[in-house]
Amino acid sequence: MKHIKRYRQIIQVFIKHGFGTIVDNLGILSYLKIKRHLLKGENSYDKKLNIGERLRLALEELGPTFVKLGQILSTRQDILPQYIIRELEKLQDEVPPFPFHEIKSIIESELNDDLENIFAEFDEKPIAAASIAQVHVARLKSGMKVVVKVQRPGIERIIDQDLSILEDLAQFIDKHTKYGRLYNFSKMIEEFKNTLFNELDFTVEGENADTFKKNFRRDKNIKVPEINWIYTTRRVLTMEYIEGIRLRDFYAFEEEGIDRKIIARNLSKSIFNQIFRDGFFHADPHPGNIMILPKNNIALLDFGMVGKLNEDRKIQFLKIFLGISFRDSKLIIRAIMSLGAMTQRVNIKKIERDLNSIRDTYLSIPLNDIKIGNIFRDIFELAFSYNIILPAEFTMLAKSLVTLEGAVAELDPEMNIFEVAEPIARRLMFKLYSPEKFMKGFLAGMVDYGNLLKEVPSSMLNFINKMEEEDYTLQFSLKGNEDTIKRIDKIANRISFSLVLLAVSIIIAGIIIGSGMSAHTGVEIYLLNLAVLKIGLVVGGLIVIWLVLSIFRSGSL
Repeated sequence: MKHIKRYRQIIQVFIKHGFGTIVDNLGILSYLKIKRHLLKGENSYDKKLNIGERLRLALEELGPTFVKLGQILSTRQDILPQYIIRELEKLQDEVPPFPFHEIKSIIESELNDDLENIFAEFDEKPIAAASIAQVHVARLKSGMKVVVKVQRPGIERIIDQDLSILEDLAQFIDKHTKYGRLYNFSKMIEEFKNTLFNELDFTVEGENADTFKKNFRRDKNIKVPEINWIYTTRRVLTMEYIEGIRLRDFYAFEEEGIDRKIIARNLSKSIFNQIFRDGFFHADPHPGNIMILPKNNIALLDFGMVGKLNEDRKIQFLKIFLGISFRDSKLIIRAIMSLGAMTQRVNIKKIERDLNSIRDTYLSIPLNDIKIGNIFRDIFELAFSYNIILPAEFTMLAKSLVTLEGAVAELDPEMNIFEVAEPIARRLMFKLYSPEKFMKGFLAGMVDYGNLLKEVPSSMLNFINKMEEEDYTLQFSLKGNEDTIKRIDKIANRISFSLVLLAVSIIIAGIIIGSGMSAHTGVEIYLLNLAVLKIGLVVGGLIVIWLVLSIFRSGSL
């Protein structure tokens, strides 16, 4: 098997941290043909640590791919319990920097020129070093101060190998366990792979920055660094250097006259505009990725991880948000159902009752005091208990909002982000259902409507011609047709029985009336009528008996 050495290393790390029984029960040891004696090391782990802590340690030991996987899993409150989420949120990918000579070699290889010919100055000491890349400050020959992000050597090969292993293991779990059938791990790994590959390609991050810049052209108080595309490749990203104050440096705020309340409001407005207006949002707005500029302006940094919402997703999130604002459980459930998150039959009434219970918890709390993070936590726990798998972009969005709420709480503890979000959400709602939007939708469908009208006459003519053919047959297939036939048979029997009884009654009544009217005409006529009456009664009785027997044979009346 390819990469067998790495497979063994991964399994050994998980066994070392106390997950040997789970690995064995999943059948992975047999699948990889690894001998079970490795399980002997399972009891060496620290018994004081819970599962979340041990999982975090295992992921950290396995390197950047698994650290990134853990960080993304930390947003999936719909599939993991809170105590594991809290541990995964602690995962850091800070690592020792790699040497400058490797930096120089990568830059010269990627930009096809000597470092000295590109930069007038290049600081060999990095300002940040992470598992995927590290960042240096430099100055171009033009005099422009820039930051240069350089990919760690060999990282692409390591990640590619680990992703191949994760794909293989996910397919195995999906095929052989009930958890796989429930959660579709292969799809999760596919989404993770796309996210990670986008982070490895720095041109994607550059394009993301350009998209934010374009979207923020109306938001004068938000700045995005300019990308220098001449010196940007898949492995090197060069962008404008922005000097500002760190979001938590409140001492510097006072020195520079920065108003924390205005910053909190501007930051919240920016994030909600990204979500509701643009459908393109920063997925990691933690304080390290935000700089404060003079005049209460804000600079956003690091666009490696972004979330995208199409029009449908924006509408569903808007419904959930308005459902929270108006305490409307049904609106939230309808939105979750529209997300296609329910992979199996779920008792909707029961979910509604549970959601009403959550709603009642918040009913007595003023909207300004409600924490959006707490509500999402409760909704995700509910989804977890019903095995409802929410789309990745939705959980990413919730994570962004929770991160935002934490940052805003430090800047202005009295502010509630609902206050900022509501007018933006209402504007989007009116925009979505405006006459202009309706007309746009109608016009977009004009081609389809035109084609439909154009095809109707020829289709009708074709249908009529076929009906005129001698061997034309029209077949109908009814779902549950046996039950339908039985019901039709039952109705037919009842009608037949009623008609025969009516006919016999009419005949007998006619004979009796006729006999009475002709009684004075003579004994012969009377005897004749009497005989006809007897015959009629016998024939009628036989018909009734035959009909009853037929009905009993058919089994229904």
